[in-house]
Amino acid sequence: MTTTAFYDSLCAQLAGLLTGERDWLANTANASALLFMELPDINWAGFYFLHGQELTLGPFQGKPACTRIAVGAGVCGTAVETGQSQLVKDVHQFPGHIACDAVSASEVVVPLYHGERCIGVLDIDSPSVARFTDQDLAGIEAFANVLLQHSDLP
Repeated sequence: MTTTAFYDSLCAQLAGLLTGERDWLANTANASALLFMELPDINWAGFYFLHGQELTLGPFQGKPACTRIAVGAGVCGTAVETGQSQLVKDVHQFPGHIACDAVSASEVVVPLYHGERCIGVLDIDSPSVARFTDQDLAGIEAFANVLLQHSDLP
Protein backbone atom coordinates (compact mmCIF):
# COMPACT_ATOMS: atom_id res chain seq x y z
CA MET A 1 0.00 0.00 0.00
CA THR A 2 1.33 3.43 -0.91
CA THR A 3 1.02 6.20 1.65
CA THR A 4 1.19 9.96 1.72
CA ALA A 5 4.76 9.68 3.06
CA PHE A 6 5.65 7.43 0.11
CA TYR A 7 4.37 10.02 -2.38
CA ASP A 8 6.05 12.87 -0.51
CA SER A 9 9.33 10.97 -0.85
CA LEU A 10 8.65 10.16 -4.51
CA CYS A 11 7.96 13.84 -5.28
CA ALA A 12 11.16 14.84 -3.48
CA GLN A 13 13.11 12.26 -5.50
CA LEU A 14 11.64 13.65 -8.71
CA ALA A 15 12.44 17.24 -7.75
CA GLY A 16 16.03 16.23 -7.02
CA LEU A 17 16.30 14.30 -10.27
CA LEU A 18 15.02 17.25 -12.30
CA THR A 19 17.00 20.00 -10.57
CA GLY A 20 18.92 21.94 -13.19
CA GLU A 21 17.15 20.31 -16.15
CA ARG A 22 14.13 21.92 -17.86
CA ASP A 23 13.91 19.84 -21.07
CA TRP A 24 10.45 18.23 -21.20
CA LEU A 25 11.60 15.14 -23.11
CA ALA A 26 14.45 14.33 -20.72
CA ASN A 27 12.27 15.08 -17.69
CA THR A 28 9.31 12.96 -18.79
CA ALA A 29 11.70 10.10 -19.63
CA ASN A 30 13.23 10.23 -16.16
CA ALA A 31 9.83 10.68 -14.50
CA SER A 32 8.43 7.56 -16.18
CA ALA A 33 11.56 5.57 -15.19
CA LEU A 34 11.28 6.74 -11.58
CA LEU A 35 7.60 5.77 -11.40
CA PHE A 36 8.26 2.36 -12.94
CA MET A 37 11.13 1.71 -10.54
CA GLU A 38 9.43 2.93 -7.35
CA LEU A 39 5.69 2.25 -7.67
CA PRO A 40 4.79 -1.28 -6.60
CA ASP A 41 2.50 -3.47 -8.69
CA ILE A 42 2.47 -1.53 -11.96
CA ASN A 43 3.19 -2.72 -15.48
CA TRP A 44 3.26 0.57 -17.41
CA ALA A 45 4.05 4.21 -16.65
CA GLY A 46 4.38 6.95 -19.21
CA PHE A 47 3.16 9.93 -21.11
CA TYR A 48 1.00 10.79 -24.07
CA PHE A 49 1.18 14.27 -25.58
CA LEU A 50 -1.68 16.09 -27.27
CA HIS A 51 -1.34 16.97 -30.95
CA GLY A 52 -4.60 18.38 -32.31
CA GLN A 53 -7.35 15.92 -31.39
CA GLU A 54 -5.01 13.02 -30.79
CA LEU A 55 -2.67 11.85 -28.04
CA THR A 56 0.71 10.60 -29.24
CA LEU A 57 2.90 8.23 -27.26
CA GLY A 58 5.75 9.85 -25.34
CA PRO A 59 8.41 8.52 -22.97
CA PHE A 60 7.34 5.43 -21.03
CA GLN A 61 8.44 2.28 -19.22
CA GLY A 62 6.76 -1.06 -19.87
CA LYS A 63 5.63 -3.08 -22.85
CA PRO A 64 5.17 -1.37 -26.22
CA ALA A 65 2.00 0.72 -26.21
CA CYS A 66 -0.66 2.21 -28.44
CA THR A 67 0.95 4.99 -30.46
CA ARG A 68 -2.10 7.23 -30.92
CA ILE A 69 -5.31 7.72 -28.93
CA ALA A 70 -8.14 10.01 -30.01
CA VAL A 71 -9.39 12.62 -27.56
CA GLY A 72 -12.44 11.08 -25.88
CA ALA A 73 -11.30 7.49 -26.51
CA GLY A 74 -10.31 5.18 -23.69
CA VAL A 75 -9.18 6.31 -20.25
CA CYS A 76 -6.45 8.65 -21.56
CA GLY A 77 -8.71 10.32 -24.13
CA THR A 78 -11.45 10.70 -21.51
CA ALA A 79 -9.03 12.46 -19.13
CA VAL A 80 -8.22 14.99 -21.86
CA GLU A 81 -11.84 15.44 -22.94
CA THR A 82 -13.12 15.99 -19.39
CA GLY A 83 -10.03 17.73 -17.99
CA GLN A 84 -10.34 15.39 -15.00
CA SER A 85 -8.04 12.73 -13.63
CA GLN A 86 -9.35 9.21 -14.12
CA LEU A 87 -9.11 6.50 -11.46
CA VAL A 88 -10.32 3.22 -12.96
CA LYS A 89 -10.43 0.28 -10.58
CA ASP A 90 -11.31 -2.25 -13.31
CA VAL A 91 -10.49 -1.24 -16.88
CA HIS A 92 -12.66 -4.07 -18.23
CA GLN A 93 -15.68 -2.18 -16.84
CA PHE A 94 -14.66 1.14 -18.45
CA PRO A 95 -16.72 1.80 -21.59
CA GLY A 96 -14.39 2.09 -24.60
CA HIS A 97 -11.25 1.02 -22.75
CA ILE A 98 -8.30 0.62 -25.13
CA ALA A 99 -6.34 -2.51 -24.24
CA CYS A 100 -2.75 -1.75 -25.22
CA ASP A 101 -1.66 -4.51 -22.83
CA ALA A 102 -4.22 -7.24 -22.07
CA VAL A 103 -2.57 -7.76 -18.66
CA SER A 104 -3.57 -4.29 -17.41
CA ALA A 105 -6.49 -4.41 -15.00
CA SER A 106 -6.58 -0.94 -13.39
CA GLU A 107 -5.39 2.49 -14.44
CA VAL A 108 -4.88 6.05 -13.30
CA VAL A 109 -4.54 8.94 -15.76
CA VAL A 110 -3.72 12.54 -14.86
CA PRO A 111 -4.13 15.30 -17.47
CA LEU A 112 -1.15 17.65 -17.76
CA TYR A 113 -1.72 21.37 -18.18
CA HIS A 114 0.56 24.17 -19.31
CA GLY A 115 -1.42 27.18 -18.15
CA GLU A 116 -4.99 26.63 -19.36
CA ARG A 117 -3.95 24.29 -22.19
CA CYS A 118 -3.95 20.51 -21.83
CA ILE A 119 -0.68 19.19 -23.27
CA GLY A 120 -1.09 15.50 -22.52
CA VAL A 121 -1.49 12.89 -19.81
CA LEU A 122 0.48 10.83 -17.33
CA ASP A 123 -0.80 7.24 -17.55
CA ILE A 124 -0.06 4.40 -15.11
CA ASP A 125 -1.38 0.84 -15.43
CA SER A 126 -1.43 -2.12 -13.04
CA PRO A 127 -2.08 -5.81 -13.60
CA SER A 128 -4.16 -5.83 -10.37
CA VAL A 129 -7.81 -4.83 -10.14
CA ALA A 130 -8.35 -1.89 -7.75
CA ARG A 131 -4.59 -1.27 -7.42
CA PHE A 132 -5.04 2.50 -7.24
CA THR A 133 -6.77 4.38 -4.43
CA ASP A 134 -7.79 8.01 -3.97
CA GLN A 135 -4.54 8.40 -1.99
CA ASP A 136 -2.60 7.11 -5.01
CA LEU A 137 -4.43 9.52 -7.27
CA ALA A 138 -3.58 12.49 -5.03
CA GLY A 139 0.07 11.37 -4.88
CA ILE A 140 0.32 10.92 -8.64
CA GLU A 141 -1.29 14.31 -9.23
CA ALA A 142 1.31 15.85 -6.88
CA PHE A 143 4.05 14.01 -8.80
CA ALA A 144 2.72 15.44 -12.08
CA ASN A 145 2.74 18.94 -10.57
CA VAL A 146 6.41 18.58 -9.59
CA LEU A 147 7.21 17.52 -13.15
CA LEU A 148 5.30 20.47 -14.61
CA GLN A 149 7.01 22.95 -12.29
CA HIS A 150 10.46 21.70 -13.32
CA SER A 151 9.90 21.42 -17.09
CA ASP A 152 9.59 23.70 -20.08
CA LEU A 153 6.76 21.73 -21.68
CA PRO A 154 5.49 22.30 -25.22
